[in-house]
Amino acid sequence: MNLFKKSIIIFIISIYSCNRVQNNASEIKEIPVDVKLDRFDKYFYDQEKYDLKSLKDKFPFFFPIRFSDSVWVNRRNDTLIRILNNEISKKIINNSLIINPLKLMFKHIKYYFPNYRIPRVITVSNNVDYNNKVILNDSLLIISIDTYLGSKNKIYDGIPNYIRYEMDLNFLTSHIIEEFSKYHIKKTNDRTFLSEIIYHGKKHYLKDLLLPNNNEKTKFGFNEEKLRWAKENEIFIWKYFIENKLLYDTNRELVNRFINPAPFSKFYLELDRESPGKIGQWIGWNIVKSYVKNNPTVSLSEVLKKSEFEIFQYSKYKPLK
Repeated sequence: MNLFKKSIIIFIISIYSCNRVQNNASEIKEIPVDVKLDRFDKYFYDQEKYDLKSLKDKFPFFFPIRFSDSVWVNRRNDTLIRILNNEISKKIINNSLIINPLKLMFKHIKYYFPNYRIPRVITVSNNVDYNNKVILNDSLLIISIDTYLGSKNKIYDGIPNYIRYEMDLNFLTSHIIEEFSKYHIKKTNDRTFLSEIIYHGKKHYLKDLLLPNNNEKTKFGFNEEKLRWAKENEIFIWKYFIENKLLYDTNRELVNRFINPAPFSKFYLELDRESPGKIGQWIGWNIVKSYVKNNPTVSLSEVLKKSEFEIFQYSKYKPLK
């Protein structure tokens, strides 16, 4: 095939792909979704409308029978809790700040997962438990709204910066898809480092489709400098993994060094502090993207189901210099 014919084919494919994306966007926009927000945090601390009995009837799962009513009375009167909820009131001035991004997210979920049932959405105040910002199951989406007040909020003083950075509403939908993906991406028994990074790469690829308006910073929790470092050093990172024979290593310490949230990744080199944490997830995402690019007929369900080894084998992943 001569160069001219190749160019024509590439042009046709690019036009088709562009039109398909545009058509998807218009179809997704028309998908009806109904998102209702139950502000349990607001109901519980409302001075005028507070009614413990009605709250128990409406939210029975928040009131274990082993606790007496005095527990809830004391909680409402706790000074620190009141300060926290005052900050929530100042930040969440209307429910649309939460509902609008959720609607767009659920439209995309319904497009790719038509049988998905939108859960009941409830916000709570949970003592700034940043390890459990979002809880999602078949019927409930519980959002600890006190963990999304903005990274510079004085309430978060003392929390490490790399954690505070994601304590903002901009990251809410990304955190929800992280939880959503656990139900749709099967984690294999393969404990190699390669399997781990591609598993997380699948989650971020899912974000690409379900959160197309989110940039890499909100998908990964990288600030501008950390993201730039990752892009500029992709080839170095990959060489490090290859040369140190990490891909098929099953040492769980690698998860802490390169996959779990952290202020930086641990190459044990002077440049460590310049790197972002979770750099393994970012590399895994690039491998999955390369696989999809080089296998354009593969469906989303196939990408999510295929073994991590097969994705790597057919990804033709090779960082650019």
